[in-house]
Amino acid sequence: MEKVLNINPTAKQYEAWQALQDQDIREIHFGGGAGGGKSWLGCESRLVRALAYPGYKSFIGRNELTRLMASAFVTWQKVCSLHGLEAGKDWKLNGKYNYIEFPNGSRIDLLDLAHKPSDPMYERLGSLEYTDGWVEEAGEVPFMAIDILQSRIGRHKNEEFNLKPDTLYTYNPNKGWVYRIHKQAKEGTLPKDTVFIQSLYKDNPFTAEIYGEQLNRIKDPAMRARLREGSFDYDNDPAKLIETDAIIDLFTNTVDVGERYLTIDVARHGVDKTVFYLWEGFRVYGVRIYQKQDTQVTSEKARIVAADERIPYSHCLADEDGIGGAVVDTNKGFQGFIANTPAMENKITEEKENYANLRSQCHYVMADKINKHMMAINVRPEQFKSEVPGLTFEVWKEMLAEELEAIKSKDMDKDNKLKVRSKEEVKEEIGRSPDFSDTLMMRMKFDYGTTGVAHVVKIYRPALTRRQF
Repeated sequence: MEKVLNINPTAKQYEAWQALQDQDIREIHFGGGAGGGKSWLGCESRLVRALAYPGYKSFIGRNELTRLMASAFVTWQKVCSLHGLEAGKDWKLNGKYNYIEFPNGSRIDLLDLAHKPSDPMYERLGSLEYTDGWVEEAGEVPFMAIDILQSRIGRHKNEEFNLKPDTLYTYNPNKGWVYRIHKQAKEGTLPKDTVFIQSLYKDNPFTAEIYGEQLNRIKDPAMRARLREGSFDYDNDPAKLIETDAIIDLFTNTVDVGERYLTIDVARHGVDKTVFYLWEGFRVYGVRIYQKQDTQVTSEKARIVAADERIPYSHCLADEDGIGGAVVDTNKGFQGFIANTPAMENKITEEKENYANLRSQCHYVMADKINKHMMAINVRPEQFKSEVPGLTFEVWKEMLAEELEAIKSKDMDKDNKLKVRSKEEVKEEIGRSPDFSDTLMMRMKFDYGTTGVAHVVKIYRPALTRRQF
């Protein structure tokens, strides 16, 4: 006897159900606050399709599998119990290979989407095929994983089932790639195949009272704004150097062009990337990204790029820490960037500035330029070249934005020189080396302190003289 599933969604969940059935919708973004029924919607929608379409194959993904099992899978068990489905009989968890299977051949994979140094390009996802999918707390997941997963859906019996290849994204407010979705929804510029449905705790009558009490107890105002009010503009971290809107605007800004420059971040390890940025003034007009190449190859490519783009060697800069020094040594005339050297003197005021080192100084100057819309990235498709599999222009943009978001001052409560978090601290947060933002930051070494001030006035203290009577 077939089981009958009675679905009783909230009003916001019903909007999502309609979007899931709309053949023209490919992305459903749902949530934006705690307690809005995100996980319940995700579990119930996967369950309905798994039972309705024998042989259906989907996934539930999160940044960490352990957190997925502690959140979405717990909700999955509650959903199945509510609908009278028994574990081991109507569905079964394969704990060894992390998937849920059904007697009718349907299957739901449980995916760990964390960035792993051993698999920087998510090759583990490359051969998978799905009908559709769901990403829980999508804002925590690197955009590269999102981009690759998008290419893996629509590959399993979609025509047979007459099911469109859609992806459900559920999340709380986050400053990562999902912030762009929120902004587009707010401005009315979302793509036609994408919907954003905000559901807060008060939109869920089943749990509104208890969630309301819990959320009201949150002391931190930023966290309360994020989880209770669903605010994407919650970030009041005083250590953050670059505004989120300014990062988004970086790719559409218009600035005056000037002389040409080349900045190079040289790979230190086999998995790190060598990055070239081509500049006109403070406008990036070209990007070259390479992987797993030695410094001799990097040096030769730098000479070729400089010649083709007519960039003087004195305008070429490579990081000189570690093996990067070989590129500077090989190409006589190239400048070197050593992060821990003393901060530069301001060429106008002729004064040393209060920065811990060159790296911190250049990060602060870059942040100021981005916040003031004095820098732009205007790269045409033919001027973006990547030899890294899966690293498209859009993926690169999202990864750069994530790195810029992670730039924060350090020890700002102490009375000492200004400094930013170390490269290792940023790497620990985002799961990779911030190669893309570092290549941007190094450009600040050129022409430092020679623009932005029209006149300088110095007032000298008079020499002390003996008082005259």
